[in-house]
Amino acid sequence: MHFIVSFLILALDLFTKYLVQKHMKPYQTIPVINDIFHITYVQNPGAAFGIFNGKTFFITAISLAVILIIAFVLIKYPIKHNVLKIVLALILGGAIGNLVDRLRYGYVVDFLDFRIWPVFNISDCAIVVGVIILVYLIMFHPDFQKQIK
Repeated sequence: MHFIVSFLILALDLFTKYLVQKHMKPYQTIPVINDIFHITYVQNPGAAFGIFNGKTFFITAISLAVILIIAFVLIKYPIKHNVLKIVLALILGGAIGNLVDRLRYGYVVDFLDFRIWPVFNISDCAIVVGVIILVYLIMFHPDFQKQIK
């Protein structure tokens, strides 16, 4: 089931990026809700929020390591905690989606623009949601570690 979640995140991410690239030019913006939410095509050569700009090899290596570690854990270890499986699947699908862009283009296609935050994409959403839930489980559920064994 967890690999289905990863695949769905990856498919949705790649499909939405394809639509943006097919119908928009870089830095073109389409207001959906004026001054609140726009679709803006950005080619991001860095990591989240533009950090590590131009460090494509470094970011690619880190992404690949994260993908391999998560895939190894999901395949090798029988995780009983369903939320943890889904959280790892979200992070995995998002990491693969952005890695595909970096390998194909040397940058990540971003397009979700809330005007008060850097432009991002579906993969970024999956990664952030997965990490937030994981941190929440670790910080606020002391019995979490017992449940995953």
